[in-house]
Amino acid sequence: MQICRSTQDMRDWRKGTDRVALVPTMGALHAGHLALVARARDWLDEQGGGRIVTSIFVNPTQFSPTEDLDRYPRSEAQDLALLRDAGCDAVFLPQVPDIYRPGAQTHVEVTGLGRILMGRLRPGHFRGVATVVTKLFNIVQPQAAAFGEKDYQQLTLIRQMVADLDIPVQILPVATVRDADGLAMSSRNQRLTPDDRTAAPVLARALDQAALSASTGTPVSLLRRQIRTILASEPRATLRAIDICDAGDLSRIATVTRPVVILLAVAFGDVLLIDQRVVHP
Repeated sequence: MQICRSTQDMRDWRKGTDRVALVPTMGALHAGHLALVARARDWLDEQGGGRIVTSIFVNPTQFSPTEDLDRYPRSEAQDLALLRDAGCDAVFLPQVPDIYRPGAQTHVEVTGLGRILMGRLRPGHFRGVATVVTKLFNIVQPQAAAFGEKDYQQLTLIRQMVADLDIPVQILPVATVRDADGLAMSSRNQRLTPDDRTAAPVLARALDQAALSASTGTPVSLLRRQIRTILASEPRATLRAIDICDAGDLSRIATVTRPVVILLAVAFGDVLLIDQRVVHP
């Protein structure tokens, strides 16, 4: 497994490879990330072969000054061991000055999708995401890239960006990987206190109930009330957002008439967790 710690290293390695699938991450890897690597391998096998590149880069431009950039978990040695065992061919480990050169003035922003829902809760977040993903695509030049459905708005936004900018990268969605108690796997789970970790599966319970209740013609307001009631039963959970939208374009809807996505943002102490469920009536 090749380790590339600079843009030039990555480009030099890439010259010798015809087909590449990229798995962008911020490190602190878990089974959810390894599912992305597995999906990338499956895609390459379908295409007749190729190599997997996983990037590890904690992107500062998607954090606001009040967020947890400095406390975001980092575990390089463990991450590299996991990727080696998973059959990754190369790892791109750039430093911040290599991605954001001094004096850089250019950003990428998907204006509509980037400013609603989580983008409203975290202003500027998705501009940072779109910018760094575009840069990774330019550096690695993959033919495909795998993204998790847990970050559903991010996945939708990247699909839009790729279409709008004619970027020749196929986006591979990967279903959310969960712990046995239903909690969606996330690097931020490492920062939960034991009591908060015990409480956090309330997100999955709320989504499960909403999915059971949703049928054609169900008012979104009813699903919202049910979710609020379940989350309110857990005193350690602080609701930040409930959004119920069209699963395709994240537009607002009043009743369930087609597939919808339920997006939750819930804080446990100072750790913000997100989760989602696509519901087919």
